[in-house]
Amino acid sequence: TSFMHLRFYSAFALSCLGLAFHQAHLISALLCLESIILSIYTALSTWPAENLTTSSSLTPLLALAFSAC
Repeated sequence: TSFMHLRFYSAFALSCLGLAFHQAHLISALLCLESIILSIYTALSTWPAENLTTSSSLTPLLALAFSAC
């Protein structure tokens, strides 16, 4: 699981760095924001499976809904 966490953290960090370097171009900035939200979504959606809980969490769906707004 630590390798999976490393992938989520690195995707988030690379997206933040991309947003910091591509502020001048709107489309590039929006793509970086989308990749940030997708990395957060995948991390939140795999979290219940890692903790072996059977209940599904609404947190990933709420994050997607707020990011769409």
